[in-house]
Amino acid sequence: MTYCVGLKLDAGLVLLADTRTNAGLDNISIYRKMFFFETPGERVIGIMTAGSLSVTQTTIARLHEAIHAEGADETTSIMRATTMLQIATIIGNTLAQTRREISEQFRDLQGYEASASLIVAGQRAGDDMRLFLIYPEGNFIEATEDTPFLQIGEHKYGKPILDRVITPATDLLDAQKAALLSMDSTLRSNLSVGMPLDLAVIRKDDCRVTSARRIAEDDPQFRAMSAAWSEALRESFIKMPI
Repeated sequence: MTYCVGLKLDAGLVLLADTRTNAGLDNISIYRKMFFFETPGERVIGIMTAGSLSVTQTTIARLHEAIHAEGADETTSIMRATTMLQIATIIGNTLAQTRREISEQFRDLQGYEASASLIVAGQRAGDDMRLFLIYPEGNFIEATEDTPFLQIGEHKYGKPILDRVITPATDLLDAQKAALLSMDSTLRSNLSVGMPLDLAVIRKDDCRVTSARRIAEDDPQFRAMSAAWSEALRESFIKMPI
């Protein structure tokens, strides 16, 4: 399984994904789940993936292939599409087609259906930032002022802190902190989510990946944040009136 979260703020976009993929308790691997397509200064598109690895890898590969295909245009290539809505539509259609084809290959396996979902974030020069959650069927929803973050995968453990602290006015530093603590809660409660983590920031109107880093399990900054958060929760619990 996995956990990915995207935050759309007045100041920019924050994206965070784990890298654990497991096919049973004894078959655990590391695969990147955050991908970027960009023409710096013109457009940046970030995609985070959750679900069947065969579906997500094939979807990303087909998006790359469509960009370089002969005759690529605004209806087939996310690097030629004229709006983020059109980009989300292309990605959704590609995901849905891929899911159907792979599910058909396994139609004889009773109860098996390949499935995946994506978070798509980005901006084109001169347009607004957008953040979408794309479902396995290819349809999607968009982050709003009322709900400025979207999650895929094992999202239930990391949602409470985001509900309490994230608003569109949250600055990028605090948003990164909230996303990492959301991930920390998920890591502690679900073994199917694991490190290393990929964290990226896209500042408004940069139209490029402003910063990106991989956070390893022994990262001192993340470990200190996790320990401080645990201690703060314990102290608050002890002081809480009944």
